[in-house]
Amino acid sequence: MAGGVKKPVNIFKLKNLGEPKQVFNWRLWFAVFSFGLMGAARGVDEGLISGAFNSKDFQRAIHYDSYTVYERANIKANVSSMVQIGSVAGALFAFVICDRIGRIWATRQLCLVWIFGIAIFMGSNGNLAAIYAGRFIAGLGVGQTPVVGPVYIAEITPASIRGLCTCIFTGFVYLGIVLAYFTNYGCQIHMGDNTPARWLVPTSLHVIFAGLIFCLTFFQYESPRYLVKQGRDDKALEVMSRLRQLPPDDEYVQREVNAIVVSHHEEMEATKGAGWSSVLKEAFTIRRNLYRVGLTMGAQIMSQWSGAGSITLYAPDLFELLGVVGTNETLLITAVFGIVKLVAAVLCALFLVDFIGRKRSLLLGITCQAVSMIYVASFLSAVPGMDGHSDYTLKSAEVGASKGAIAMIYLSGFGWALGWNSMQYLLTAELFPLRIRAFCTSLAMTFHFVNQYGNSRAVPNMLLPVDKGGISPQGTFWFFAAVTITGGLWVWFFIPETAGRTLESMDRLFSLPWYKIGRYGNGDAEVQDAAFNEKRMETEQGLQQGKEVRNSIYAHGTYTGPSAPHSPETKVN
Repeated sequence: MAGGVKKPVNIFKLKNLGEPKQVFNWRLWFAVFSFGLMGAARGVDEGLISGAFNSKDFQRAIHYDSYTVYERANIKANVSSMVQIGSVAGALFAFVICDRIGRIWATRQLCLVWIFGIAIFMGSNGNLAAIYAGRFIAGLGVGQTPVVGPVYIAEITPASIRGLCTCIFTGFVYLGIVLAYFTNYGCQIHMGDNTPARWLVPTSLHVIFAGLIFCLTFFQYESPRYLVKQGRDDKALEVMSRLRQLPPDDEYVQREVNAIVVSHHEEMEATKGAGWSSVLKEAFTIRRNLYRVGLTMGAQIMSQWSGAGSITLYAPDLFELLGVVGTNETLLITAVFGIVKLVAAVLCALFLVDFIGRKRSLLLGITCQAVSMIYVASFLSAVPGMDGHSDYTLKSAEVGASKGAIAMIYLSGFGWALGWNSMQYLLTAELFPLRIRAFCTSLAMTFHFVNQYGNSRAVPNMLLPVDKGGISPQGTFWFFAAVTITGGLWVWFFIPETAGRTLESMDRLFSLPWYKIGRYGNGDAEVQDAAFNEKRMETEQGLQQGKEVRNSIYAHGTYTGPSAPHSPETKVN
């Protein structure tokens, strides 16, 4: 490498791609932290809403006891899932905002929308219409976070640690969940269950996180890839130089920015620089891109209906269903559940996703989920009294199995954090070409929230006994088990390994016929990589030889070697 810089040794990487040690600097990690913090948007809401809804003061304000059992299930589902409805719209137009005003300003506006919606929710005074409206508006902001955050992180990080950095977004999802769970638990212990502060104080976490993210954006740079897309190549080079802590004329920085510029120009040439209609055409008519769209859509279906997301949202209710007695005990066990998921997310980010690869990490997480769902479903089937309908008391012989089911819920959360919840953001952010990246990520996240809404809206009704219109708790978990197993087979067959690849080289993974990509796409891409690198080296050697020839002519007036070029007017530096 130029300058004799030693290649860094990094135990968190699947491949050592020879980056200079200056690349892994505080400015990069600060940027990753600032945009990863957006992951807390979903985590805070998922961790807060069930505990806040279950407080007696909140239920008294909305006259919850005046409704039938079926109506209560619908009200709880509506309040819980209204953020997901708003998030569908938020994710849908996030790509327009990202591409029109950039990643930085997109972040600022989503924070303001998020705060505005939560303010309406907190000031609703028990009015269900205001509660729904406030949570919907908050969802418009929250729904943009999994588009803006992962895309920005993927665009600024080196290929060797892109998985680690993007998974920091997922880690903050769980940090938000943990803080929300423990805030609910602390307020329940110290404030009681009958004061407005019991649910208003935890809900203020939304405002804290949104305000912090908004302030941090003023210390960050716009994405170099977005700048290239806007035709500001010089500014992109300047920003990349600052992010990498290397001078603008450094070989590594020059090569990285040139690769982005060349790739974007090739995309523009292929589409003749047309407008949004060409973006749609490029996404859905080019076979390689259509396959990638199908991958991200399939990932959202398999992940959301595997049940783990619903367990996060309705954790207090599910732990009570499995035999945990008492509000305080339920909230404490739920808070510990959040810690388990946070630890799993950290392990995935540091030791798995860039070390053993995306696909193996995902399959490991799915296996954990499948085992846990089958156990819980079997337990609920073996103990018919645990139907959520009757006040059943566990027999002494069933207590151990109940504790095992609780442990399996923890295992499902561990597997979810290792697998689907990390990969659904990472794969979406890194698969697509620059020209259509924001649009396709936005499309995938819209589909994400559509499925999340459908799942969170359906689960309270699914858990109802059969005679009340549900499929029973055991039926619900058997359904989750079936989807999880199906998802594992789908991943093995269709998803290629993307670890260690630059964003500009992803296209090589999708050259084979669709039925071979998941199993053989990575090997085929490595063959293409070798051919590309060989061609690049030949080109660089040719350019260098050309410089030497022209400089010789300038200095001596003659050149006797082969293929002497025309004498230039000035010496090439």
